Amino acid sequence: MAVFLSKESKVLVQGMTGGEGMKHTRRMLAAGTDVVGGVNPRKAGRSVDFDVPRGVDGRGGTPVTVPVFGSVREGVAATGADVTVVFVPPAFAKAAVVEAADARIALAVVITEGIPVHDAVAFHAYAAARSTRVIGPNCPGLISPGQSNAGIIPADITKPGRIGLVSKSGTLTYQLMYELRDIGFSTCVGIGGDPVVGTTHIDCLAAFQDDPDTDLVVLIGEIGGDAEERAAAYIRDHVTKPVVGYIAGFTAPEGRTMGHAGAIVSGSSGTARAKKAALEAAGVPVGGTPTETARLVLARLEEERVAAGG
Repeated sequence: MAVFLSKESKVLVQGMTGGEGMKHTRRMLAAGTDVVGGVNPRKAGRSVDFDVPRGVDGRGGTPVTVPVFGSVREGVAATGADVTVVFVPPAFAKAAVVEAADARIALAVVITEGIPVHDAVAFHAYAAARSTRVIGPNCPGLISPGQSNAGIIPADITKPGRIGLVSKSGTLTYQLMYELRDIGFSTCVGIGGDPVVGTTHIDCLAAFQDDPDTDLVVLIGEIGGDAEERAAAYIRDHVTKPVVGYIAGFTAPEGRTMGHAGAIVSGSSGTARAKKAALEAAGVPVGGTPTETARLVLARLEEERVAAGG
């Protein structure tokens, strides 16, 4: 199994014909993603030929022709698409998500950064009312290694396995995937670090808890807000699988915005120390570095193996 995204997922790309859309569509295809169409009203009826490189798993390596539709609704009707990846400029992102929700897309992955907060609030509410899950904005997307990749996460730095990962940070997502590449992942979800995001740490924790093919969860947070503290409370009350954490930002000065728009610290609220303390109080070991976090994961997996008599 996988969380939110699987080999059966049929993916549209809104903004596929732009520079970033073209580059990452090609990479998604190389990872085995079933990209069934792009969306651009000005180029409807055309198609784009992708010279797909062969991936590390041997897939790809053959040209793929992807049709372009004038709307998400048209793409869904023609292909049965259930996922869309949004690469449109910030000014058009709200309309893109609304269009996807109106087409009853199950999952909208919003890669775009720089979206105004009031736009994000509006399209999250609109999508939720239509049962469209939003991941992002300002996120790297998600990948179920060996199955599908929706977004910009490199597909060749890890392999399929039984670790679930949820992260605010794109870069740290990649680093932990690489650190634990010999173990592998069920699904890695980059939820984004903006003040308002669709899918949260808690949403992913609940999904991984219910996934029989995920044995352990890695939770990556960063300074700002209280998402990690709320996740810690959820873990304490609802998660029985082992969770290992990492918090970025221990050296960040208080009262400044650091990196992501959501990484704002005021007083003791939102600090890395407060988040670490909350997670540890819920029984979650927290690494001081990504490498130490990976070691904690390996140690916990070994504990689980010994406890199971393996």
